[in-house]
Amino acid sequence: MGVEIERKFLLTGDAWRALGEPVLLRQGYLSSDPERTVRVRVEGEQGTMTIKGLSTGATRGEWEYPIALADANELLERLCHQPIIEKYRRRIAFAGNIWEVDEFLGANAGLVVAEIELATEDQRFDKPDWIGAEVTHDRRYFNSSLVKLPYSAWTA
Repeated sequence: MGVEIERKFLLTGDAWRALGEPVLLRQGYLSSDPERTVRVRVEGEQGTMTIKGLSTGATRGEWEYPIALADANELLERLCHQPIIEKYRRRIAFAGNIWEVDEFLGANAGLVVAEIELATEDQRFDKPDWIGAEVTHDRRYFNSSLVKLPYSAWTA
């Protein structure tokens, strides 16, 4: 079984914009049940299908498989819950770790979050100056939740 240990943060300022090359990601969900999410993603010319289990703390099971680009695009358009999540991702190296900064588009425009994947939940790591409040345990920030209730519809 694959395991994902991920922490998620809001950003402060715009210094991150000068770092990393933005890459467009399109992703959708065949299942957004918190106990089992099934995601289809297109990143560049690569399609993937990812299955994630229920989160316990910052940890959850994760299985990821490459799929044909044509299949991924068809699944996004025909079978995934709408709207599709679209975002630009920057991968930024800092103090021995990679931060993934996602700038959302469409109904989630205005939302920018950074994620860091860790080897253990208690792993220590340094934060860049542009990292703000942690939102790891706030389900509203899960991409699968943003399909159901986009950032533009949040009231506070």
